[in-house]
Amino acid sequence: MKRALQGRKATMKTKPWLKHYDEGVPHTLKPYPQRTLIDIVRESAAQRPDHPALLFKGRAMSNADLERLSNAFANALVQLGVKKGDRVALLLPNTPQLVLALLGAWKAGAIAVPMNPLYTEQELESSFLECGAETVLVLTRFYAKVKALQPRTKVRNVIATNIKEYLPPALRVLFTLLREKKEGDRITLHPGDLWLADLLNKHAGARRPKVAVKPKDPAVMLFTGGTTGTPKVAVGTHHALLISGMQIHAWFKNMLVDWEEPLMLNMPLFHVYGLAGVFAAGLIGHAPLAVVPNPRDINDMLATIQKVKPAFLPGVPTLFIALLNHPKVQAGKASLKSLKLSISGAASLLADTKERFERATGGRIIEGFGITESMMAAVITPPKGQYKPGAVGIPLPDVEIRIVDADTGKKELPTCKALPTCQVGEIIMRAPQLMKGYWKKPAETANVIRNGWLYTGDLGYLDEDGYMYIVDRKKDVIKPSGFQVWPREVEEVIASHPAVAEVGVAGVPDPYQGQAVKAWVVLRPGQKVTADELRAYCRRKLAAYKVPKHIEFRSSLPKSTIGKVLRRVLAQQK
Repeated sequence: MKRALQGRKATMKTKPWLKHYDEGVPHTLKPYPQRTLIDIVRESAAQRPDHPALLFKGRAMSNADLERLSNAFANALVQLGVKKGDRVALLLPNTPQLVLALLGAWKAGAIAVPMNPLYTEQELESSFLECGAETVLVLTRFYAKVKALQPRTKVRNVIATNIKEYLPPALRVLFTLLREKKEGDRITLHPGDLWLADLLNKHAGARRPKVAVKPKDPAVMLFTGGTTGTPKVAVGTHHALLISGMQIHAWFKNMLVDWEEPLMLNMPLFHVYGLAGVFAAGLIGHAPLAVVPNPRDINDMLATIQKVKPAFLPGVPTLFIALLNHPKVQAGKASLKSLKLSISGAASLLADTKERFERATGGRIIEGFGITESMMAAVITPPKGQYKPGAVGIPLPDVEIRIVDADTGKKELPTCKALPTCQVGEIIMRAPQLMKGYWKKPAETANVIRNGWLYTGDLGYLDEDGYMYIVDRKKDVIKPSGFQVWPREVEEVIASHPAVAEVGVAGVPDPYQGQAVKAWVVLRPGQKVTADELRAYCRRKLAAYKVPKHIEFRSSLPKSTIGKVLRRVLAQQK
């Protein structure tokens, strides 16, 4: 008894976050079952076949339909010659076709490679060459890009699908008449290419192929800038996706009701946030998933929320701000009250945004952190527990965090109370679902995963309660005259000015300082502020060397597909 108590105290010392878990959330979920998400989907279909699995533009796809259609696609792939371990590229936004194809590729034993359909032809060519995919499912409006690059890649099977195929009948007619040709979806297939609908009809009713798919098998390849900014492909296993889904589901279980409450699937499935953070957790909880193709289409987002009444919304700060500023929300003509829980990632959530969104929804908005290489081994604020401004939260069950010195990565830094007394270092993670590695890059994998720990490339610190604070990306640190400036810190100060809507901060070459701090600022409608006034505002909150030397006003900022401001793009623009 005494030894057990001592062990518990030791654990609490090395993992101080455990005492801040919400009631009922286990400290560990081990041992994890030797299963995959394919098994979860099959169970949902067996237990509640008519229950909605996907909700799309007013039409529902049942659990049984999802199981049946993904079986059909799996058989089609096998007949096309796809073998276990082959890569199947999926070039389309969040749609029912993407979901059934993802599951179908897994059932065929393939590794799914969801890709950003907005990539340029050159970016897509590099992606296809990197992963070596021979089969691709593509939305019709991106078909021409695939055909243009096909001769320079290994692609031999091209399968096309039109977004209208899973629209309700009335919307399908309207799309055909008014939008199909204009948006590039009316195409003629080249000889030898195939329609998804024809393949599904041909293999309708077929059972799942007899391909052994094990939890340890690779399931997905996700493109990432890596922890150093160089494009790479992170490989995740079936078990990794299941584990992440189980962890996040356990974290949110006190707030969300299994089976009954819809979740918004608006974060792209080619991003780890959408795939492992939302999709996997939704499948574990048997939740209806409201599929949104374009998270930047705020009108469609709001219309979906009104129609579906979801309980959960993932996003980034720009999404929550856009919803709050939507004319219908401001006029009280659209309600966000169904949202019990929202989670914000990718950028800092300002206190003003959090307060306004919680007031508008009556629910809770929390923060989280995870990266592609971790396969969404995450740090998230306890939904019912203490929220600390500036912190992204505490590690989920079976996720460990340490802070080490950023130069050598060997010395562990202590927990602390708050800046400026805290020592900032590199955040490293250990969890059972980390990526297997970068595809065909063993040296780079070994540099990032050392002795079971993932070196994230992010800088931060842990407070005495185990709450994690991110200071910035290691590679984004600005060094004017030898000082260290973290862009995130400067962005948070500028964003707190009442006239500012958005801001990005990065380092730019400077003949005197070597690097200078520059801010790109978007103002709120009807607001005015000068560069000198913003600098004066910064001087009250920041050391002199952190105050931007250059400030440029813009109407918009470049963003990633999930709404994160692209600092590197800003710094490269003249």
